[in-house]
Amino acid sequence: MRGDVEWGSVPGLVRSAAERYADVEAVVEGRTRVMYAELGARVERAAAACIANGVEVGDRVAIWAPNSLDWMVSALGAVSVGAVLVPLNTRFKGTEAADVLRRSGARLLFVTGTFLGTSYVASLRRAIAAGPGLPSLEQVVVLSDDAPADYSTWKDFLASGEGVGETEVRQRATAVRGSSPSDIVFTSGTTGRPKGAVITHAQTLRAYEVWSDLAGLRQGDRYLIVNPFFHTFGYKAGVIACLMRGATMIPQPVFDVDTVLANIASERVSVLPGPPTLHQSLLDHPARASHDLSALRLVVTGAAVVPLTLVERLRGELGVETVLTAYGLSEASGIVTMCRRGDDPTVIASTSGRAIPGTEVRVVSAGGAPVAPGVPGEVLVRGFNVMQGYYEDPAATAEAVTEDGWLRTGDVGVLDEAGNLRITDRLKDMFIVGGFNAYPAEIEQLLGLHPDVADVAVIGVPDTRLGEVGKAYVVRRPGALTTADDLIAWARREMANYKVPRTVEFVRELPRNASGKVVKRELRAGGGDAGRE
Repeated sequence: MRGDVEWGSVPGLVRSAAERYADVEAVVEGRTRVMYAELGARVERAAAACIANGVEVGDRVAIWAPNSLDWMVSALGAVSVGAVLVPLNTRFKGTEAADVLRRSGARLLFVTGTFLGTSYVASLRRAIAAGPGLPSLEQVVVLSDDAPADYSTWKDFLASGEGVGETEVRQRATAVRGSSPSDIVFTSGTTGRPKGAVITHAQTLRAYEVWSDLAGLRQGDRYLIVNPFFHTFGYKAGVIACLMRGATMIPQPVFDVDTVLANIASERVSVLPGPPTLHQSLLDHPARASHDLSALRLVVTGAAVVPLTLVERLRGELGVETVLTAYGLSEASGIVTMCRRGDDPTVIASTSGRAIPGTEVRVVSAGGAPVAPGVPGEVLVRGFNVMQGYYEDPAATAEAVTEDGWLRTGDVGVLDEAGNLRITDRLKDMFIVGGFNAYPAEIEQLLGLHPDVADVAVIGVPDTRLGEVGKAYVVRRPGALTTADDLIAWARREMANYKVPRTVEFVRELPRNASGKVVKRELRAGGGDAGRE
């Protein structure tokens, strides 16, 4: 595989990109425009500062910040000296961030100053003061011009590396092996306490060379990265893939549809991966027609539910040349299956594609036996993309990965005769109605066909007669007046009776994490942040 041979490691990729695409625009952030040669120089400067501050091979270096040029430079600088990157979810509260810092044993933390009205520095300091402390954390660098006396500013941190020579920096980078861990990606925690999936440099490079090939990413593309960098989709399908192909990165720290539209038009954005909700809001925006979106040529999306009309609307209304769906999870380097550019539109609309080259996917029964095409079961994956394990958690690793290397995804899916995978749900989300297995994602997809439904999530709730029944949380389209009785009556005409939700609650929005996934535990707890109408 080209990635393993040509680059060897992430720092090898950074240096190669700086040389190969030296005069190509690498990053656009507001008025700041950085070419690939300069990006390489900035990363080397950050690497020198890491060396000057005692970062050793294998040390964990964390970053808690939104998408930005400084995020890329600090993260790639740390990885270039052999450190293991630990990206922290920007939606974490201070106590949640401290928990991951403690469990990962992070020695150095890069943190944003104030983001979305919250001081991350103050939040962290409160969590440290209130908790058992962070004995491994030796240094905190604030990615701004101001920092408390016991923390460093980004400017001062970079200046501290000025005495480290280029030769030493490059020696450290060259010594990084493909088999070494490159990052520990903590799961999104929608179903419980996050666990850290350990991924190597070789796995990262091979997986995102495949992704870039299948997606058709190329030099000259202008890639709006709205997916958060702390998530594999943002960092690896974004930053790493762009470094491979010499595409221009336009990081956007917060998803805001008006900003997305403005960026696409002003920067001639050609590539916009993201969850279905991103593209749906783009299509439905009342001011869409006033923006020139004609440069947009590639969209990659994926989720348990991709509305069947989304692919057709992206192609028909926006003229997007390539729309692909994919499926992945942190434990499998973020990529398991993906559609191919020549696939029939119905395959792209209704499945997540086939196993990527070099991997296997199977669907099994509760007893672990493979099931026939068309029969739902748990999705298993085996291949180069499967994590090394959960960081310092052998029990959880043994539960997730079988002795013969199959990763148990916890997702329910169906394979067709051609090997295309359709994800139907999470095992933990399935509920049983009078003896029938009900899969929320399937019900959500059907309800999503109703013309007045903009967004929907279904959970199982207790029922004295049937054990459990469905409850739907629905976001209505603007101006829609559909009632709960109307929607339930419609559902009875469109799906089997056991699938029909017994209650419907209308909400302003669904609670989602930064990766776009609905956080169903908040719905089970009574709606959480959904916001009733």
